[in-house]
Amino acid sequence: MNWPHHAAALAGAATHQRSRWAPAVAATPRHLFIPRWWGRGSDGWELLDGPADPDRWLESAYRDTSLVTRVGPLHADQATPSDRPHGRPTSSATLPSLVVRMFQHARMDDGDYLLDVGTGSGYGAAVAARRLSDEQVTSVDVDPYLVEAARSHLAEAGVGPTVEAVDATGELPFAASMFDRIVATVAVPAVPASWLTVLRPGGRLVTTLAGTSLLITAEKNRDGSASGRVEWDRAGFMHARAGDDYPPGVGDVLAKAAEQDGDEVALGPYPIVDVANAWDLDSMLSLKAPGIEHSYEVDGEQRVALMAHEDGSWARATAVGDDRPAVHQGGPRRLWDLLDECRTYWLTQGELPVRGAEVYIKPDGTTILARGKWHTKLS
Repeated sequence: MNWPHHAAALAGAATHQRSRWAPAVAATPRHLFIPRWWGRGSDGWELLDGPADPDRWLESAYRDTSLVTRVGPLHADQATPSDRPHGRPTSSATLPSLVVRMFQHARMDDGDYLLDVGTGSGYGAAVAARRLSDEQVTSVDVDPYLVEAARSHLAEAGVGPTVEAVDATGELPFAASMFDRIVATVAVPAVPASWLTVLRPGGRLVTTLAGTSLLITAEKNRDGSASGRVEWDRAGFMHARAGDDYPPGVGDVLAKAAEQDGDEVALGPYPIVDVANAWDLDSMLSLKAPGIEHSYEVDGEQRVALMAHEDGSWARATAVGDDRPAVHQGGPRRLWDLLDECRTYWLTQGELPVRGAEVYIKPDGTTILARGKWHTKLS
């Protein structure tokens, strides 16, 4: 199998030829980390088997794209061709260019020791070990099967970083000030205090905030806190999870939003927007009210947007084209009003404050974002 040719092409797509990461990508057989994966089918997720179709395997593995490896509690390695899961993705092989970008944000030096949070397929740990060394890379994941599979694939690829089954949002079984860099390819609601404990003073962490596309970089201060910023770059990762699957979503509340009349009905001031694909707006709203789920549909000129939260709050906005929408809202909070507050801020201030905000992380993990007169606290 002529994978080196494909890996070299991937290195050219994922980074520039003079990057110190390009040789690591070119030397890493990504297909070994993704022997089977899930693709969208007409009836749920469809299992794709690499060795059964080597040409498709190479073509898929060496494209700069993410491949879903686990849906709900079912990993593709453990599935049968007849399985058609309908849950949410719970693990994937992240697109290589994003893996490289996260490492580049960490500003790694040759002698740095790295904690890679979110082993997943193991590909990112392999690239890091090629760039640094086996001894300098430790990778953790909450899922014991992912860790076991990653160890096997890493050995097959000829690298051997340390890989452990650890819930990185809790206490970490590592010595204080052990790592120079922490890079997370899972999203967290706030930076865990344990990350600051194992990060050396002057060390740098890179992560994303759950429910947002906000990418945070911060350096540890002598007092145990960390200071940094929200980068102008964007990134999105699956939320860190504690078990085999994410908690049930708010499908029942979304169904209510689609059918019921609201406790309050009004004409919205702005046209309907597809919030989930308006990254900055979605990030601002997620900081204001974490946990909102969205649905957006277009049928000809008719547009319908739904919002729902686990507390029972919901909203439905319907409109023709760019007309002002009829908005129905129910439950304890008015979700569409929260969205309109974000849009009003955007129009009056010229931009949303989240991108480029300063970040301060207390030793207990409390994460504060601030820009100008705006600030928010996460914990």
